[in-house]
Amino acid sequence: MIVIKVGGGQDLNIDAIVADIVHLRGAGHELLLVHGGAETTNEIAEALGHPPQFVTSESGYVSRRTDRRTLEIFEMVYCGQLNKMWVEKLQIAGVNAVGLSGLDGRIFEGIRKETLRVRVEGKRMVLRDDWTGTVERINTPLLRTLLAAGYFPVLTPPAASTQGEAINVDGDRAAAMLAAAFHADALIILSSVPGLLRTFPDETTLIQEIPKNRANDFMQFAEGRMKKKVMGAIEALQEGVQKVIFADGRVAAPITAALAGGGTQIS
Repeated sequence: MIVIKVGGGQDLNIDAIVADIVHLRGAGHELLLVHGGAETTNEIAEALGHPPQFVTSESGYVSRRTDRRTLEIFEMVYCGQLNKMWVEKLQIAGVNAVGLSGLDGRIFEGIRKETLRVRVEGKRMVLRDDWTGTVERINTPLLRTLLAAGYFPVLTPPAASTQGEAINVDGDRAAAMLAAAFHADALIILSSVPGLLRTFPDETTLIQEIPKNRANDFMQFAEGRMKKKVMGAIEALQEGVQKVIFADGRVAAPITAALAGGGTQIS
């Protein structure tokens, strides 16, 4: 099993990713796809008069402030526009794709955070009207049923809370849990950079290899969204995933290139 996580950058080569999925499935590889869409969500939120807000946790991680209106916009973009874009492109390419959110069938399930402790302009705050959480369980029987019947699941947040509420979860960490649940051979995280960069955004400073037991040491080089990607990679490796690859989603045959040694390889 290979789990592919595709970010939401608008300069990603979506058609190349779709073509590569077709190629690899034809060669006998079992795949699962998780996609994001943060950039598009930000644009739509701005247009709807509810611009995105970002908060920093006490541990230093930046995340989206998710009040109920933000969650509704998030669902509209992720579960609607973007998920069906992926499904349509895959269907045209001959793949019988089924688009599902983590809320459907509780594919992604976790606990909603009752409070969120953050820092805003150096001040500590506690947010209570927040709809976020962390994926802790994967409905593998449902996904295996779809795969066995010849369908290709295309997955996206949100997840379901243990109470059945929709919760915003980090897509990279959700993909890590998915890869762990399937004991994946590889988790490939495609984004708009060639991998983890020693000096962001200088793409000539690509870190090509990271030993599994030193992955935490390289968190110092992760900027912005890459912090969550590295965190997800560490979680996946701890749960038995054989390899995590941060790779360039802008190039031709990006998944094949990653499997051939491209990007940042953590194993």
